Amino acid sequence: MTKAIRIEQNGGPEVMKWVDVEVGEPGPGEARVRHNAVGLNYIDVYFRTGLYPQPLPAGLGMEAAGVVEAVGEGVTHVKPGDRVAYASRPCGAYSQARVMPAAPLVRVPDNISDDQAAAMMLQGMTAQYLLRRTYPVKAGDTILIHAAAGGVGLIVCQWAKALGATVIGTVGSDEKAALVRQHGCDHPIVYTRENFVERVKEITGGEGVPVVYDSIGKDTFIGSLDCLRPLGTMVNFGNASGPVTQINTADLVSRGSLFFTRPTLFNYTAKRADLEATANELFDVVGKGTVKIEVNQRYALADVAQAHRDLEARKTTGSTLLMP
Repeated sequence: MTKAIRIEQNGGPEVMKWVDVEVGEPGPGEARVRHNAVGLNYIDVYFRTGLYPQPLPAGLGMEAAGVVEAVGEGVTHVKPGDRVAYASRPCGAYSQARVMPAAPLVRVPDNISDDQAAAMMLQGMTAQYLLRRTYPVKAGDTILIHAAAGGVGLIVCQWAKALGATVIGTVGSDEKAALVRQHGCDHPIVYTRENFVERVKEITGGEGVPVVYDSIGKDTFIGSLDCLRPLGTMVNFGNASGPVTQINTADLVSRGSLFFTRPTLFNYTAKRADLEATANELFDVVGKGTVKIEVNQRYALADVAQAHRDLEARKTTGSTLLMP
């Protein structure tokens, strides 16, 4: 028997239960992975609350690093003993071990630790597609990233700075402002006392930015549009304050023919070649030290309810690990 988190209904952190589970042998196309570290991400909250529905009872968690224990028929890209990491559905990473589809597994280079891998796969590959594919950031760009002190935010700040961009980032406190400044954010905006639209216009001389990366959702949506220059790109990649449920295309026209996209990592890595290219570029920038993965919180996996409470209360910064 092994231990895992399961939910039988949607709700608050209290619905997550630490239970005994049977982990069998992998079938065709599957692998059994023993987890050494598990990542915590805001998308886990969406699945717990039911914003993103899944059949119940269910597991939670989409990101982990560990060792392959066994593979099923037809699996050739990983083998028993390989160090691997993943960020993918189906949920179930909140476990000591699991049988899962082998397709999302990528081998972890020797210069990347299990803790780094578990902390960066979802957030780091998200940063990669945001900066390199959704809106390819280039030297001389000025960008706005909301929640700059979060896991994705800290990676985006460092990576965008390395690409030659000027980085504006919103944060909730002076402490978080100091943190993001250390990670490449040129202009932290403390949104609890500053109007971020006015500050962006001030920083850009009234021009606005070519791209906004917004994981907050409904609370910042219109303000984010107001920060864009004509032909700018609004990238809504998360819903921390709730989803954007109604989009009036007139809002895009009136602000200068804006572009809007609601991307997810899983579309950008659906093809094996794209997954490997995304992961390999992430491993490269982390391995070289261009991007540092900040694991600022650790919880026992059994204490994941407290981790969710802290995440939802915006008490966390950088990446958070759950230790099985």
